[in-house]
Amino acid sequence: MLLIKNGKIMTMAGMTYEHGSILIKDKKIIQVGEEIDETQEAITDIIDATNCWVLPGIIEAHCHLGITEARTGAEGDDCNESNDPITPQIRALDAINVMDSAFHNALSSGITGVMIGPGSSNVVGGQFVFIKTYGRCIDDMVVLEPAAMKIAFGENIKTNYNDKSMLPSSRMTIAAMLREELFKACQYKENKERSMKSGEHFDPDFKMESWLPVLNRKIPLKAHVHKAYDILTAIRIAKEFNLRMTLDHCTEGHLIAEEIKASGFPAIVGPSLAFRNKIETQYSDFKTVGILNKAGIKVAITTDHPVTRLHDLCICAGFAAKEGLGIEEGLKAITINAAEICNVSKRIGSLEVGKDADIAIFTGNPMEVFTKALYTIIDGKIVYDAKDTATADKRPY
Repeated sequence: MLLIKNGKIMTMAGMTYEHGSILIKDKKIIQVGEEIDETQEAITDIIDATNCWVLPGIIEAHCHLGITEARTGAEGDDCNESNDPITPQIRALDAINVMDSAFHNALSSGITGVMIGPGSSNVVGGQFVFIKTYGRCIDDMVVLEPAAMKIAFGENIKTNYNDKSMLPSSRMTIAAMLREELFKACQYKENKERSMKSGEHFDPDFKMESWLPVLNRKIPLKAHVHKAYDILTAIRIAKEFNLRMTLDHCTEGHLIAEEIKASGFPAIVGPSLAFRNKIETQYSDFKTVGILNKAGIKVAITTDHPVTRLHDLCICAGFAAKEGLGIEEGLKAITINAAEICNVSKRIGSLEVGKDADIAIFTGNPMEVFTKALYTIIDGKIVYDAKDTATADKRPY
């Protein structure tokens, strides 16, 4: 068993222990509290976290880690299949290189869980997967797959297909193509259910099968939306088909906070640290997260790696905290809120008995620029130790 003692334990579940302890056994948290008996024979390792902050592993709710690899150019960029606007059958799982050096950056920053998927060049981009950040075989790192279905609106799609003289070239066509695809998927679902019930032969369609977890409300649409009117279009279509959805980027969300609140959909805001090099991001601001939070909307923060570097996630949360979100809500936006929005909160996102032992130990508040990650723990295993060159300097290859 592994014992962490004497740390400021911020559980993200409503309790903070100023001098607390966590006991880990068989990859799970088995005890959290002020004092835990460290003389138990089964305890084999102890981390003294005196003067440190101990949090759930940090979570990135939207990124392209390992699917757009660092320092590899086009050969390592598998973010978009940009020759077909409707590709629901594509799975990020099949393109993520877990030996991308950015995975080590994640570990050295206390980031233990990431939601990874296709980019925004298509109306329907394909399926996201939620994985942990440590391992060599991605199949062993998966927490949830499929985790969401990527859809997109606006500038990126228009630019991609205008250049090819293909549809869609307007926002009207983007919305129409998405509606048509969802309409066909609903018909497919009805026909399949009817055939299964009657015992008739049914020919499955690989592309349409990808929509069933969405239509059955098991996973959400993951909508790339920056502009206010694109946000509203996404909400309109999701409501028409009674679907779950997350509003990703949500750059102009602060302009329509009441409408987003009424929709019931959560927002994943960012990358606010990136350069405003597109028309759609001209109103990007760290204040957006705080405004949405104060309106009663569940929010997470994203770097959209590699748009902003993944290991700057905590700093992005710090800027948002400074601009109105506040410290506690800033930490929630990269832990429990992110876990809940990504549908993995039963396993991670807070320090509670029975949850996976994914833990980050920092020298102080991780949202402050001088703070360092000392330990990163995944499934009860120390996978990064700042004092140990065997983990601190190791790359996954």
